[in-house]
Amino acid sequence: MAELDITIGGRAFRVACQPGGEDALIAAARMLDAEAVELTRALGRMPDVTMMLMAGLVLADRAIAQEAELSQVRAQAAALANRPPPRPERIEVPVIPPEVTETLAELAARAEALAAELEERAVGPLG
Repeated sequence: MAELDITIGGRAFRVACQPGGEDALIAAARMLDAEAVELTRALGRMPDVTMMLMAGLVLADRAIAQEAELSQVRAQAAALANRPPPRPERIEVPVIPPEVTETLAELAARAEALAAELEERAVGPLG
């Protein structure tokens, strides 16, 4: 086990940690120290146990708030992941008015009649 000297709230402590856990312990000690220093500034000198308890409670409260926020973000991400993909944009095709359709049908009928008449004249009455 590795042993480290840390300072929390202006007081030195020797603590042990697993090999390889030194950086995490130092980071945690810095967080706890920052809270302890802030509490000492706000409330004055207090017993070590009280200082540690209050600093730990402040950090735990922050952790709870961050966990709640993380849960909200995860729920939002899940909702986004589960929603159906966006529908393609609606494309409108112009509608041909019925009058135009009727006129085109009449023109087609006239063209067919003319074609039949021309064919009949070209072949002659006997065929």
